[in-house]
Amino acid sequence: MRITQSMLSNNMLNHMSSSYSKMNTYMEQLSTGKKINRPSDDPVIAMKGMGYRTEVTKVEQFQRNTNEMHTWMDNSDAALDKATQTLQKMRELAVQASNDTYDAEERQNMKEEVEQLQEHFVDIANTNVNGKYIFNGTETDTRPVTVNEDGSLNVSVNSTPVNIEIIKGTKLQANVDATELFDEELFNTDIPDFMSALENNDQAAVEDSIDTLDENINNIINARADLGARMNRLELVENRLGEQEITATKTMSENEDIDYEKVITDLISQESVHRAALSTGARIIQPTLVDFLR
Repeated sequence: MRITQSMLSNNMLNHMSSSYSKMNTYMEQLSTGKKINRPSDDPVIAMKGMGYRTEVTKVEQFQRNTNEMHTWMDNSDAALDKATQTLQKMRELAVQASNDTYDAEERQNMKEEVEQLQEHFVDIANTNVNGKYIFNGTETDTRPVTVNEDGSLNVSVNSTPVNIEIIKGTKLQANVDATELFDEELFNTDIPDFMSALENNDQAAVEDSIDTLDENINNIINARADLGARMNRLELVENRLGEQEITATKTMSENEDIDYEKVITDLISQESVHRAALSTGARIIQPTLVDFLR
């Protein structure tokens, strides 16, 4: 087979082009930190990367959901703690007022304090977090307790649970069922009867109010216990999601990210090969008669 100068030149240019292409690939990998920069570079890595990235995105979304759960639960627990303290203060006043040593004027003063405690209790029932009333079920844009023009209270507590998906296929109730905590009987019967007993200096009725207040306090304590159990479960799920995030991110990184030491070594090797090819090509392609005729 006859080897011509043109064949040598074309082969050399082809090899040089291939060498430039390899160096360009290594440079792109170093600048981006990724094995591929377009799906055509390696379709298998690209397809796997899409799956791994989807998994990481899911985990991140569930973590955002758990943060939302914390907003509901932490604020609910704090509000119920204040509600318990308020009812316990009312109970302390009831115990004091049931004592024979207190006269009508002192019980009247206690009645005025109970009125302030009731208003505070209404504020707790209407706790609003990020524009949502957390004690009114799914009707988060409506106050559960409103004050009528005559001063009476209108209580309408929604009992529909607010469920948030915290992990694939698992939802957890974020809110507290407040139907027994802030019900109409408490606001319009139990507390008003207690205040009437103080105003009328009715010691027997004041004593009866103690048991009623104890019942309402127990309802809040039971609700906080249930909430605490769900908060513990949420913490377990958060730990699991954290582990899943680490695993998914590591898998995605192993699939997509380059080994910098290897790529740098390959680039240096390719540069050496490229320089050697240039030097060899310069020796092989000798001047022709045409070059002398110019």
